[in-house]
Amino acid sequence: MSEPARVRWEYATIPLLIHNTKAILDSWGVDGWELVTVLPGPGGADQPVAYLKRPAG
Repeated sequence: MSEPARVRWEYATIPLLIHNTKAILDSWGVDGWELVTVLPGPGGADQPVAYLKRPAG
């Protein structure tokens, strides 16, 4: 038996603007990016950073 193919991933981190979060995430989603998590950025909770992934390739 052969091993199942492994998916290779690429990742991106993007700053989110609180007043425009949906539009930013929608534009990345159109390009195949999936949101993994959102965490506070270096400036604190007012400057969140989104972590995204998509199959590499």
